[in-house]
Amino acid sequence: MHFKWKYDPPTQQDIQQANELGEKLNMNPILAGLLIKRGITTESAAKRFFRPQLSDLINPFLMKDMDVAVDRLNDAMGRKERVMVYGDYDVDGCTAVALVYKFLQQFYSNIDYYIPNRYDEGYGVSKKAMEFAHETGVKLIIILDCGIKAIEEIAYAKSLGIDFIICDHHVPDSDMPPAAAILNPKRPDDPYPFKHLCGCGVGFKFMQAFAKNNGIPFSRLIPLLDFCAVSIAADIVPVVDENRILAFHGLKQLNQNPSVGLKAIIDTCGLSGREIAMSDIIFKIGPRINASGRVENGKESVDLLVEKDLGVALKEAKRINEYNEQRKDIDKQMTEEANQIVARLKDHKYQSSIVLYDEHWKKGVIGIVASRLTELYFRPTVVLTRDGDFATGSARSVMGFDVYSAIKHCNDLMINFGGHTYAAGLTLRWDDIPQFIKRFQRYVEEHIEPEQIEPCIEIDAVINFKDISKRLHNDLKRFSPFGPGNPKPLFCTKGVYDYGTSKVVGRAQEHIKLELVDSLSPTVVNGIAFGQSASARYIKSKRAFDIAYTIEDNIFKHNRVQLQIEDIKPVEEEPQNS
Repeated sequence: MHFKWKYDPPTQQDIQQANELGEKLNMNPILAGLLIKRGITTESAAKRFFRPQLSDLINPFLMKDMDVAVDRLNDAMGRKERVMVYGDYDVDGCTAVALVYKFLQQFYSNIDYYIPNRYDEGYGVSKKAMEFAHETGVKLIIILDCGIKAIEEIAYAKSLGIDFIICDHHVPDSDMPPAAAILNPKRPDDPYPFKHLCGCGVGFKFMQAFAKNNGIPFSRLIPLLDFCAVSIAADIVPVVDENRILAFHGLKQLNQNPSVGLKAIIDTCGLSGREIAMSDIIFKIGPRINASGRVENGKESVDLLVEKDLGVALKEAKRINEYNEQRKDIDKQMTEEANQIVARLKDHKYQSSIVLYDEHWKKGVIGIVASRLTELYFRPTVVLTRDGDFATGSARSVMGFDVYSAIKHCNDLMINFGGHTYAAGLTLRWDDIPQFIKRFQRYVEEHIEPEQIEPCIEIDAVINFKDISKRLHNDLKRFSPFGPGNPKPLFCTKGVYDYGTSKVVGRAQEHIKLELVDSLSPTVVNGIAFGQSASARYIKSKRAFDIAYTIEDNIFKHNRVQLQIEDIKPVEEEPQNS
């Protein structure tokens, strides 16, 4: 696919400011310019950005209800009440449960964890789970990454004598459940200054407050930061401010001394001996943790994450790896079926959104299919499947469009819904799907900007091959961890040529392995363009072209860089200013 390229050339003032900041930091002015684009304009701000400090984490007691939550947990421990740690079956929920359970288990033994079954119980707080908690004598449930809308279920459990501490990050309604404490920075009445924690992040803040209140050294929390990094990456929350601190130190933990369960996953998916980045979590670690909840039961992932014996953990990791292989097959088949439906929708090119449904699609994979369709067609997408008289589904969005608000607009049709700007889940009556489609699509049509449904990439800087030095690459690595709010910088080099050795590769000959030169440097630069073999003929014609790319480590050639090429344009098509 070819993208529209957006590039704002730096003004003379921008260049001067970048030169001055670069001199203070002893850094290439190209990268100093990238800092300024991120709002980092002073030497002290740059140092905080490059060296995030755990001491800069926000005081957890600034979060509304935190003091109440800690008091209630202390009371439960003092009275030796049975405590259940309960969470969603996705990566964020599983890592949150593992983090809270592992930390509290060091100080309290009358505690267990519970992950609802996606197929028997569905999303969030289930009545079945509440009855199980009552039968087993649970008096306090800590709910993680869900619960903010479970008004009826929590009221029912309270009637059975069970109390709740909710740790959630999804957007709440005006009415909230009758819990002893609700920790959620998105509460409109919450003064907590950082609003973008994931569910695991809220759980971490709760444990930070509990430790502080009980005189437990903060150092006891550091081994759990790898869970935070995994959840921040997998849940695609902004990697800025407090999330950046947690992700930075979590990645350090993941690379140097991961928990036994994560070590087993790392070994199983072939990441041992490599520097693990956020992208490895998104594409390799996260999908495996998710797989047990998609195919079987998410509790198996938590069993693995809290395991202390590496031999046992490796066996469990192998099993969830098999689930992931099954998930890939189901996902591939469903995505192909969904694409065939889209192809038959003759007017989809003129619509601003896509809503698809099929009663035979597997509930555990519809979120992945929605993500793939969003990436392919650049439209907010909802994918639904049947569950008795109901349709249950997942929604995904494009950059800048709030799909949660679009679903909330259809609130009267919803049995249940929840989520945030870019991802949401929903349940409605099967017979109401046609009405939902009309209203959802009308809302998107009225609120989305034309450029949001146009495939577009933003160029950070135009550079030449001679600028790509080892030092520039090393300084570029300091910008990590990357993610929303801090994307990996995208560069453009104009007028490059095939050195004569580029070739099409891949099982289906779908990629291009490139060896390139530009007119200003004799250096041959290696690159890979995934899924862009359609450009191979033009490249081999010896004509010039422009490339947009990120700069990566070449994992096959130590100390060498490789360009990951996102798009290729013949020189006649210049990048557009905006």
